[in-house]
Amino acid sequence: MQDTDFLQTESMDELLARAREKYEVIFEPVRIKDMTLDILQIADMEAYIDQLAETAGDRLELPFWAKIWPASVILGYYLCSLPADKPLDMLELGAGVGLCGLVAAARGHKVLITDNHPDALLFARINILQNNLQERASVQAVDFTADHLSRSFDSILGAEILYQENIYPYLIRFLDKHLDTSLHGEIILSASNARKSPAFFQKAQENFQISHKTLECRDSSADDYEDQESHKITIYRMKARQR
Repeated sequence: MQDTDFLQTESMDELLARAREKYEVIFEPVRIKDMTLDILQIADMEAYIDQLAETAGDRLELPFWAKIWPASVILGYYLCSLPADKPLDMLELGAGVGLCGLVAAARGHKVLITDNHPDALLFARINILQNNLQERASVQAVDFTADHLSRSFDSILGAEILYQENIYPYLIRFLDKHLDTSLHGEIILSASNARKSPAFFQKAQENFQISHKTLECRDSSADDYEDQESHKITIYRMKARQR
């Protein structure tokens, strides 16, 4: 994994310069309930993918980490509904640009935002600084199929991290190891209903009590309501079984 120590030491201008070496980027406002966050985005994702397709040949790696998925937005809204009177120690897995972790930090929680893609961490760190959340949010490279951290967390968050079935045993082991097993310890995952993952939850229920709730949202990028794409997103809440 690439060295990411510079993320903690370089200035905002230096980090933005790194991002602009590879991408044409813009900050876009993302509104979650009563908060608006400035999120660094690839300016024209379709044009960037077309450019990749022309130059990458058979080794095309799409920047899924850079997309703000509907499941991330819904998880952000859900986090705003949780009590914020007691700050929690949170971990976000597979964070991409870090939207959910930023929402949690803006709500007063302490958040470690993680991903295994160095550019995702770069964008997430820039977003932390842009939104003045550096006192409550930090980034770290974490591959949950292989890495182990030295501490546990009150809450573990993840949006659309269940898309590869082969990683399920590693993810369950990671969650089991890093969730605080006290009564308030909780894992909160969100996923599109188009990518249901029954194999994960069948295996996870051996270690966790699982509840879920399905919500519907519309993509507001289209001005006409009839043209707005509808998404059904399920929020899963998981607590450790008492052993």
